[in-house]
Amino acid sequence: MSSTASSSVPFARVLEQVCAMATKARKAQTRLAQATSQSKNLLLNAIADALVEHADDIAAANEVDMQAAYDGGMSQGLLDRLHFTVERIAATSDGVRNVAGLPDPVGEMVRGNNLPNGLRLTQVRVPLGVVGMIYEARPNVTIDVASLTLKSGNAVLLRGGHAAQETNKAILSVIAQTLTDQGFSSNLVLSVDEFGRAGADALMQARGYIDLLVPRGGAGLIRSVVENSKVPVIETGAGNVHIYVDSAADLDKAVPIIINAKTQRVGVCNAAEKLLVHKDVAKEFLPVIARALSTYQVELHADAISKDIIEGADSIEAIEGLQLQAAEAEDWDTEYLALKMGIKTVDSMDEAIEHINRYSTGHTEAILSQDYAAIEEFTKRVDSAVVMVNASTRFTDGGMFGLGAELGISTQKLHARGPMGLQELTTTKWIGYGMGQIRP
Repeated sequence: MSSTASSSVPFARVLEQVCAMATKARKAQTRLAQATSQSKNLLLNAIADALVEHADDIAAANEVDMQAAYDGGMSQGLLDRLHFTVERIAATSDGVRNVAGLPDPVGEMVRGNNLPNGLRLTQVRVPLGVVGMIYEARPNVTIDVASLTLKSGNAVLLRGGHAAQETNKAILSVIAQTLTDQGFSSNLVLSVDEFGRAGADALMQARGYIDLLVPRGGAGLIRSVVENSKVPVIETGAGNVHIYVDSAADLDKAVPIIINAKTQRVGVCNAAEKLLVHKDVAKEFLPVIARALSTYQVELHADAISKDIIEGADSIEAIEGLQLQAAEAEDWDTEYLALKMGIKTVDSMDEAIEHINRYSTGHTEAILSQDYAAIEEFTKRVDSAVVMVNASTRFTDGGMFGLGAELGISTQKLHARGPMGLQELTTTKWIGYGMGQIRP
């Protein structure tokens, strides 16, 4: 059933079918939850091998999606997310192998104690159950999520979106065949893409069938899921990311950090979007960083003070390709996902922190400074999931953090915060071992 055809199907029917899929997934998950770590690791390594073996087929399917997305006017940032080359498939497959090599969280004892009456209590990690995932134009997420959910003993229902449907179809075909070949149920990793947008709506309404729903994408997608879902949601993704250049920053090191954070990949949530510069170094640093960013065709949206400094620099006419315009109020709230960067000069670190805590989406912020006291204050007061010190914001990533891969970057505070790996896909269970004790 295509997404076009499914639009004529009553939503009640779509919900019924999605709930039936979730029921099959739960049945398969109860068996997976009992699987040994060795068997799960063998499965993941087999999936990684199969993905590499079929990389040309997956990349060919991706070219179909890429052409359709380009013809449809998709932004450069989203096109970058969608593009899934043989090289990217290989890198993602390496991530699956990394997940296989990580400790299995299922059964891990979190804590335990003996009560005075002899009752022995343990709290252990157990799988969440059936996870729902809604995301856009990110075929690598299909693989990352499958590897993490399988290793942590969960089943997953995926809504990968229309833009990547051919790529995801090719990926899921490989995963399904490998699951079967390894003696597992193919119902452990299922897609609701055949139902189009109604499939996403059904995931949101499938309370009692889906244990957790994770949206990963733009601010609009995440807001829609958070506001409309009856299923528990972990909010992820949107990254209005800031870098603060302190008065005590090493300005030579600051330039490559900012360039990497902004330009290495523009369509990702950990790319830097805003640059705050202390007034004491603004006159020296802003023309330098404007020149460096202009080399990468970054469009600068500067506040009045920063704009005046850049335009007044002696070397301004020599900055080839400079794209400089006055920042508007909405710039400070915007996650560009493009070669654009907001720039603001601040009077103090207090002002920088207040600005960040007001406009940030709670993803990642960075301070560039050689002042230990300033670093300590910044890291304590900035209220985001990740705070980097003298390093690129691009490190906020499950793979970079040693998690093998990530389900997403949680920007909320309950259950999980920051990159979500294997442990974040578990909950806990209390077990009490007694010898006939009764409560008085």
